[in-house]
Amino acid sequence: MKRVSNVTMRKRIVTVFLLAILAFIIIDVRLGYVQFVIGDVLMDRARESWSRDITFEPERGKILDKNGEILAENVSAPTVMVVPRQVKEPQKVAEHLANILDITVEKAYLEITQKERIVRFTEGRKLPEDKVDAIRTLNLDGVYIAEDSKRHYPNDNYLSHVLGFSGIDNQGLMGLELFYDEMLSGEEGTLSFFSDAKGQRMPKIADVYQAPRDGNVLKLTIDSRIQTIIERELDLAEAKYDPDGALAIAVDPDTGGVLAMSSRPNFHPEEYQKADPDIYNRNLPIWSTYEPGSTFKIITLAAALEEQVVDLHEDEFDDDGAIKVGGATLHCWKSGGHGHQTYLEVVQNSCNPGFVSLGMKLGEKRLFSYINDFGFGQKTGIDLQGEATGILFKPEQVGPVELATTAFGQGVSVTPIQQVMAVSAAINGGNLYEPYIADEWLDPITDEVIEKTEPTLKSRVISEGTSQQVRDALEGVVAVGTGRGAYVDGYRVGGKTGTAQKVGKDGKYMSNNHIVSFIGFAPADDPEIVVYLAIDNPKNTVQFGGVVAAPIVGNVIGDSLRALGVEPRDGGLEKEYKWPDQPLVEVPNLRGVMRKDLQKYLVNLSIESNGTGDYIIDQAPEPGVKIQQGEEIRIYFDEEKPD
Repeated sequence: MKRVSNVTMRKRIVTVFLLAILAFIIIDVRLGYVQFVIGDVLMDRARESWSRDITFEPERGKILDKNGEILAENVSAPTVMVVPRQVKEPQKVAEHLANILDITVEKAYLEITQKERIVRFTEGRKLPEDKVDAIRTLNLDGVYIAEDSKRHYPNDNYLSHVLGFSGIDNQGLMGLELFYDEMLSGEEGTLSFFSDAKGQRMPKIADVYQAPRDGNVLKLTIDSRIQTIIERELDLAEAKYDPDGALAIAVDPDTGGVLAMSSRPNFHPEEYQKADPDIYNRNLPIWSTYEPGSTFKIITLAAALEEQVVDLHEDEFDDDGAIKVGGATLHCWKSGGHGHQTYLEVVQNSCNPGFVSLGMKLGEKRLFSYINDFGFGQKTGIDLQGEATGILFKPEQVGPVELATTAFGQGVSVTPIQQVMAVSAAINGGNLYEPYIADEWLDPITDEVIEKTEPTLKSRVISEGTSQQVRDALEGVVAVGTGRGAYVDGYRVGGKTGTAQKVGKDGKYMSNNHIVSFIGFAPADDPEIVVYLAIDNPKNTVQFGGVVAAPIVGNVIGDSLRALGVEPRDGGLEKEYKWPDQPLVEVPNLRGVMRKDLQKYLVNLSIESNGTGDYIIDQAPEPGVKIQQGEEIRIYFDEEKPD
C-alpha cells in the first residue's frame, strides 16, 4: 500500500484551503456587487413585480390672456380603473359597471376579465361626477377611481384656431395646445400598491404615492378685449355677407405680439370631433395664401420712398386709365384714370398705373430685395404650426410685366400674417419683428414667471423718416382716399384697401369672386395696433375692400383703442365726406352692350374689365344696384353677344 507523505498531504490541504478562500472571495465580491452595485436595480425590479400602479394625470397648464383671463382650463373628470385579479365576482361587477357606463354586460365582462394587471376601458374615462359617485357607492373589489381631468374652454369657439384642442389623454392635438404640449402637459403621478403572485393586495405593506407635477401656465399676448371685438365683427360679417371665409388679425407693431386672431368658419374645441378637419386644421391667418391686391402697394411705396426715387408732394403722374408694359396693357381700376396727380394722390387713389411707374423706377432687383426684406416668401416664425410661406416670382421669371403687376399686388401670393408683420414694419419705424403669441410661462403653484418671451427684431428694413412718410400717406388714404370707411372720429387712422381676384381650378381668374381686405393702424402718428381683415367672396354686396372690409376694421380699431384707454387726439386729417353728400348712382344694365359704346353708360362710375371680345356678357354689381359716385364696377367681355 502506497503511503502519502506528510509533505504531499500538507500541499493538498494548502491547495484546498486556497481554493476555499478563492471561492469565499468570489462569493463575497458577488454578494457585495449585488448588495451595493445592482441592489437598487434588483429592488426596483422586485417592486415592479409586486406592485400595481394607478396613474394620476397631472393638471394641464392653464392658458390665460395677457390680462389673466382664463382661455383654457381643466375640469374634474375621473377615470375608472380595474385590477382584474382583485375582482371576486366578475359577473356582478360587469353588470354594475355596464349599467352605469351605458355599455353591454358582455363588453364590461370581457374588459374586467382580461389578463392584465390594470384595465382602463374607453367608456370609463373622463366620467361626470354622477357616474363617479354611483361607482364609489358600490365599493366594488378591484375597481378604483383615479382622479383625472379634461380640457375646458370657457369661451366656447372663441379663439379656437389659436388655442387648438387636446385629446382624451390630455395630449395637445392642434394650435397652441400642440405647439407647447410638452410644457403644458406636466408629469404623471402614481399610487403604487403591492400584491402577491395571485394579484391579491398585500395589506401590511404601505402604498407608495408619487404626486403628479402639473403643467406650466401659459400667458398669451392675446388681449381678450380686442379678441372679443374681432369675434363680434366677424360674426356680424358672416351673417351679413355669407362669405366663403373670413379672417382677422391684430398685432402690437412695436413688439410683434399678436393681440387677436380669428377665422371663419369656426369650431368648438371641446367638440372638434363634430367639425370638418378642413375647418380646424386651417388657421387662415397663417395658412391661407392669395394675391394680396392693393394692400401690397404699401411695400412698393415704402421701397420707393426709402430709395428716394419719388417725392410724394413734388413728383406728379398722369393717369389716363392704363399703362403699357412689355406689350401688355395694365388698367387702372377707375375707367379713364385719375388724370393729373401728385404721387401722394396716387397712393390715396390706389392708382394701379401710378404704382406700376414706381415699380419701374425701382427696378426688379431693388423692388424684390425689399419684398424679401419685408419677410415675404418665407415663414414669419410665429409659434403656431401650419404656417405657409407664400409664392413669389423666381428671379429668372421676372420680366417687365411681372415687375409691374407685383408693384400693385398681383401675381404674387402671400399670407395674412406676412402682410401684417410687413406693414407693421413699414409704420413702426422700420423694424421687422417676429410675431409671437406665448408671452410668459408661470409656475402653476407660485404663479412666478419661469420664462418670458422678449420681442425678436429680425431686421431693420427702412428708416424712421421713410416710415413716417408711409404713415402720413396712409392716413391720407383713410381721410380722403379709398379707405374712408375706416375713418374713426377722434383718432388718427391710416390704412389701405385691397381687392384681390381669386384664381380658379382652371388657373384663370374667377368672375365676381374676390377676397376683399383692409389693413389699418392707429394712432397714425404713434401706432399701437395694426388690424388686418379679409372677407372671402362676400355675397349680396359690391366686392370692394373699401366698401366691405374698411368699415369693419374702422369698428375694430375704434372700439379697441377705447378699450385700451387710448385717448382721442387732435391733429389728424379731416375726412373728405363723399357719402351721403353726393347722391348714389344706379348701376346700368350693361349686358349686351358693345365695348365701343361703353363710355356713354359710365359717366360717374369706374370699371374693371375682364376677358376679351366686343360684347359685355356679365357685370357686378347687378343692374339697379346703387353705389357711390366713382365706385368701380366689374364687366366681363366675350366675342359673342349674350342671349
